[in-house]
Amino acid sequence: MLTGRRYRLDLTEEQAGFAERIGGACRSVWNTALEQRRIYRRRGGWIGYHEQARQLVEAKAEFGWLAEVPGHCLQQTLIDLDQACAEHGTWKVCWKSRVRNAPSFRFPEGGKITVERLNRRWARARLPKLGWVRFRITRPLGGKVKNATVCRDGGHWYVSFLVEDGVTPAERHANPGSGVGIDRGVVKVVTRSDGVFHHKVFARDREVEHAGKLQRDLARTGKGSRRRERAAARVAGLARKVRRRREDFAAKTARTLAAGFELVVFEALAIKNMTAGVEPRPDPGRPGVFLPSGAASKSGLNRSILDKGWHRIELATRSRARYTGSHVISVNPAYTSQRCNVCTVVDRRSRESQAVFRCTSCDHTEHADVNAAKNILTAGRAEHAQPRPGVRVGARKPRNRVGRKANRQATASGATAKTAPRTAGIPRL
Repeated sequence: MLTGRRYRLDLTEEQAGFAERIGGACRSVWNTALEQRRIYRRRGGWIGYHEQARQLVEAKAEFGWLAEVPGHCLQQTLIDLDQACAEHGTWKVCWKSRVRNAPSFRFPEGGKITVERLNRRWARARLPKLGWVRFRITRPLGGKVKNATVCRDGGHWYVSFLVEDGVTPAERHANPGSGVGIDRGVVKVVTRSDGVFHHKVFARDREVEHAGKLQRDLARTGKGSRRRERAAARVAGLARKVRRRREDFAAKTARTLAAGFELVVFEALAIKNMTAGVEPRPDPGRPGVFLPSGAASKSGLNRSILDKGWHRIELATRSRARYTGSHVISVNPAYTSQRCNVCTVVDRRSRESQAVFRCTSCDHTEHADVNAAKNILTAGRAEHAQPRPGVRVGARKPRNRVGRKANRQATASGATAKTAPRTAGIPRL
């Protein structure tokens, strides 16, 4: 089974500078290739990976700064862009900024990567053109290396190995027939249908106040100054600390859920829509006057939702379920907080408060989040018992490979599929 191992690198000053140049070259190739794809689309044409890879070879012969970096990293950037455009569309793929996107690049050939252990704490890896790099081996590698990704997070560099650990998926869960419904909230991050709560405060009150002070210090600095760089680094350092706490909580919660239950049911929440901003509404009786939109309270709710890391918890549970044989599915969240799990009557008045649910029909009283989690489990058992024919419950939608297939066929025949004639103004790699 494929899994990831992430370690902190100990690069020399020369290696760190070269890694920055590799990341910059990959970012430049990504942006240029994306702009090229968009220009072709505007003119009714289409260009794919193979044609762009051919142009990349020509560009490396012309520009020395492209030739000095590993060629497989640049080719992998084009592959990642092709997959992103096939899955999300050319116009929804984002640019990579030098300021907002940390440098990252991948070595796709695991056969060219050698890993050696030096002692109890340190090991080293041989990466193409980077040479031997030391890293702190905090856990065993535990498998054959398939590829390696190098990235910078703050002031430190990290390497992530994709390894084949040799573990086969479990055929049957240790607790067959067990199931749990998960209700994600703001007051309690995770509420289980058996009445157990998983909660953690990721940013303490003093840290929130300190983050506000750091943001104000950043706002008073001039753009492009060294003082602004130091202030931004302090803001990012505090945010990084909170993010790692959130990742740790998600991993521990996922391990508990996957190890304890065969069926784990989440709500299919549209988090992006839930955290969208509020637009002011015009007053129909007074032209030019807008009604209060409640944007301030909505922004506070959005921050609370994003702070809990709802999607990260579900993603970590799905990853961990590969080892335990658990089934993780998502169900429609409609009326789960308003339906009584005893008499199944739906009434919004039954939800008296955030924590109190008292059914107006049968007087059943329970914690509101626990009641919602039980409804989620009931819906999940019904959906899991009768899956649609030919469709695996919880499966991802297959990616569209039509464009890449057409491009391969056209390349084999000596032409470029769906491409417009080359004209002035189209950037080349």
